[in-house]
Amino acid sequence: MSTARTRRARPGGSRRRTSSRPVRAGARGAADNRPGRRTTRRPARSTAPRRGPRFTGRAVLLGALVLLLALTLAGPLRQYVAGRQALAELAAEQQALDQRAADLQAQLDRQADPAYIAQQARERLTMVLPGDRLVVVGDAGDPGDTAQDPAGSTARNAPVPWYEGLLSSLAEADGDPPATD
Repeated sequence: MSTARTRRARPGGSRRRTSSRPVRAGARGAADNRPGRRTTRRPARSTAPRRGPRFTGRAVLLGALVLLLALTLAGPLRQYVAGRQALAELAAEQQALDQRAADLQAQLDRQADPAYIAQQARERLTMVLPGDRLVVVGDAGDPGDTAQDPAGSTARNAPVPWYEGLLSSLAEADGDPPATD
């Protein structure tokens, strides 16, 4: 028979490459016998599964890149949102100005109508066209008024010296009843 080993399937499904050289018991190979090579014994593996490091170099690099990207995009994104808000405010202001312009145009059209001008002249200026009758309701003091004057109205209308007016004003401000002579 040949000294070459044959390949056999492992239970995990992967194949193991073997050398065609015969292996001595206890020998590790020529590469391990090089001068200056450190030989340390490793402790026996425990049955618990070995956990890798919590953060690998790739994970840290990826996290740093994501953080850098977020910081880079934060300023322009904030400016974009502020610009959109300013556009919305300007659009609302433009709509209000368009409504005001439409109202003013309607007022101009209304004031160009001769019937509206005549109506406003009658209301504001008491203009009377020929053939119309103007009726004015008089105040209480007209010659045709038969209403009585309120009591003491003549005393209030009479001129009072300035010093008496000042003293009566101070007495009213203090809450004292006005003095009657």
